[in-house]
Amino acid sequence: MTPAFSICVYCGSRSGNDTAFTEVARATGHWIGAHGGQLVYGGGRNGLMGVVADAALAAGARVTGIIPASMVEKEWAHTGCTDLQVVDTMHERKRRMAEQADAFVALPGGIGTLEEFFEAWTWRQLGYHDKPVGLLNLNGYYDSLLAFLRGSVGQDFMAPWQMDLIRTGDSVPELLAGLVQDAGMAPAAQLANL
Repeated sequence: MTPAFSICVYCGSRSGNDTAFTEVARATGHWIGAHGGQLVYGGGRNGLMGVVADAALAAGARVTGIIPASMVEKEWAHTGCTDLQVVDTMHERKRRMAEQADAFVALPGGIGTLEEFFEAWTWRQLGYHDKPVGLLNLNGYYDSLLAFLRGSVGQDFMAPWQMDLIRTGDSVPELLAGLVQDAGMAPAAQLANL
């Protein structure tokens, strides 16, 4: 069965120090599966990555994990993925994730999560893709980052339209439904029930 949509999730390979992070990862995976979607992610089994994948699988989602061979060798791969793609480099990983997604969302995470989020956003503003990009700002996790970015606009290193290319929110259902709608993968009437 073909998934109704495909969301690439970027998130921590660690769990953080607040159980709310784990809960939001679980809610994200569950939402994707409960609405007939596919999860595309970095293929890891640790931290929030493993939580979102397990929740998506439990909710019936197709889960595509894309991971470099060096990480498989360290036993970091989630072998329960519906489709685990092993690649040679991080560049290949990110390219495949971008190709197989209709939208992108970043949950709480560290430098890897931020790097992937910024690349997806940069590619969009350069016109390499026109897929929606979201940032889940749970409990203000990204408040200081967003303030910094608004400061960049104020200092004329960015334009307001670039900020408008990302959708932010703290509610998993609202943010994911908005991204799916922005991607044109579901009619507005259907999304009202998501």
